[in-house]
Amino acid sequence: MTTGETTFQGIAVTELAERFGTPLFVYDGEVLERTYRDLRAVLPPAVDVFYSLKANPNISVYALLRSLGAGAEVSSHAELVTALRAGAAPQDVIFLGPGKDTAELAACVEAGIHAVVCESVEELLRLDELAASAGRGRCRAMLRINPDFATKGSGLAMGGKPRQFGIDLEVLRSARAVLAGLRHVEVTGLHAYMGTRFLDHADVVHNTREILAAAERLSVELGVPLRTVDFGGGLGVPYFENEKALDTAALGVGMHEAVAPFAARHPDCRLIMELGRYLTAWAGTYVVRARYVKQSRGEWFVVADGGTNHHMAAVGVGSFVKRNFPLRHLGRPAAPAVRAYSVTGPLCTPNDVVAKKVELPEVAPGDLLGVELSGAYGPTASPGLFLGHGYPAEVLVHRGEAHLVRERDTLDDLLGKQRLVGLVPVSAVTAVSAATDLPSPTPTPTAGAAR
Repeated sequence: MTTGETTFQGIAVTELAERFGTPLFVYDGEVLERTYRDLRAVLPPAVDVFYSLKANPNISVYALLRSLGAGAEVSSHAELVTALRAGAAPQDVIFLGPGKDTAELAACVEAGIHAVVCESVEELLRLDELAASAGRGRCRAMLRINPDFATKGSGLAMGGKPRQFGIDLEVLRSARAVLAGLRHVEVTGLHAYMGTRFLDHADVVHNTREILAAAERLSVELGVPLRTVDFGGGLGVPYFENEKALDTAALGVGMHEAVAPFAARHPDCRLIMELGRYLTAWAGTYVVRARYVKQSRGEWFVVADGGTNHHMAAVGVGSFVKRNFPLRHLGRPAAPAVRAYSVTGPLCTPNDVVAKKVELPEVAPGDLLGVELSGAYGPTASPGLFLGHGYPAEVLVHRGEAHLVRERDTLDDLLGKQRLVGLVPVSAVTAVSAATDLPSPTPTPTAGAAR
């Protein structure tokens, strides 16, 4: 092991790179556990923490969080199956999303999850029909509301303005007759999610207090019981230099003040705080290997083997000015910086910039670099199929052992689902495949051909 190089629970990063290859996402299980437990310790006992699988849907990542007590908030059939296979009890799963299809709703009914969070009146009626045909008793649903109050401090507002998410309050207030007419769906509560990437605890507390108050009013107006209220969360992570980490101690104090009166009035109501980014981002490092180091008109570039095809969040989508995620030289993390490098990936686009003009120690071809705070919105939120590089391996380091939790894409993975129509002689294509060690394509008959 090279002296001073980065380690994960005592395992050198060079060992991980040699064993699993690069690019590589490494998730530190100790950090996952510490993040969850530290937050759980300051939140009111009445609040259940649900993990939003969209942030990182790796089954082993969620299985670890589930073992600590986290429920699951899912938004696709695949995420639902992931949560259940990871050991989540159906009563600890909720399903969100503005565009659920019939198969997804039917899967929720079949699984008997805690609640389907309905985001339109039409969806509620469709769920009622599906529950009737399933013959499994009443299906539980929550209503996602789009509140009539706005919030501040969010990196991305999800409510309080025109959005595809949830039901506007004025629409919901006019739907009492529809709710009363449901025969196979039991509406058991309300849900609201104001935004994400909150770094000021006061904003989170404000949202919680306002949502709980709105839930009480709507319960009376609509005749809906309050057995569950999901008030969102959206806790942020300080990716950039000018950002400060959330004050979790102050958050805990504020949440106790906001939740205690409501919980006293509704002791049987389940309160849910849903978190994704905050629980996993801290634990992840995106490891890339420098292929080339070059100058271009006075600027230094490191061209690495992975880039925004695996880590689109690092490109700064939606930002007017490119800001860097924290990045360091994994081989010499304590060495002094010698120059500014722009770190890019292998893609044929000038937008493939992982970090722009970041101060680093001397970088040479073969060196390992790491983008930190990369445990959320990595591979599955990125264009992994662009240029055919495929998705990277993912490794979870837990109790001092490295576990491969997602295999790297192979050529068979990338090409195996493609079908070659009969425009080129199959024999010629097969010969080329054999000569280049590529998988032979499966021919598909042309239109009108005999079957």
